Amino acid sequence: MSDDQHLLRHMLAVIAYRGGNVLRNAPADFGATRIRDDTRSAVEILAHINDVLYWGLTKVQGDPVLNERPAGKWREQLDDFYDLLARFDETLRSMDELPCSPARLLAGPLADTLTHIGQLATLRKLAGSPVRGESYFAADIETGRVGPDQAAPVKEKR
Repeated sequence: MSDDQHLLRHMLAVIAYRGGNVLRNAPADFGATRIRDDTRSAVEILAHINDVLYWGLTKVQGDPVLNERPAGKWREQLDDFYDLLARFDETLRSMDELPCSPARLLAGPLADTLTHIGQLATLRKLAGSPVRGESYFAADIETGRVGPDQAAPVKEKR
């Protein structure tokens, strides 16, 4: 596995960790939360994240597919999020070389995913259930750990 593949896999672990902080223990009605009527709801944002991750996965597999599926239910989208991260991670782990630029994967689907996780964090605060801040520098983020079971948050001493 190349250094680029390892870095991309670590970025997927970062997405799982940061995403998990925002998605874990969300209020029951969080999926319907939106800023205004003409903006995406939380479940629509999560569905879009899944579409972006799916596109990135299929790009790495050599046949990119833009799949804009309807939002569906919160739990289904949550399960899809972790399933896509696991499939993406396994694909990167098992391939001999990347068929596309790792910089473009970082700048495109992976950075876009982090942007939307930030939007979900904002919606959590609007929903009355803010995500507690932590030091991501000190966080125990492990390459390959892309499921819902993540390390506990770490508060960095200042």
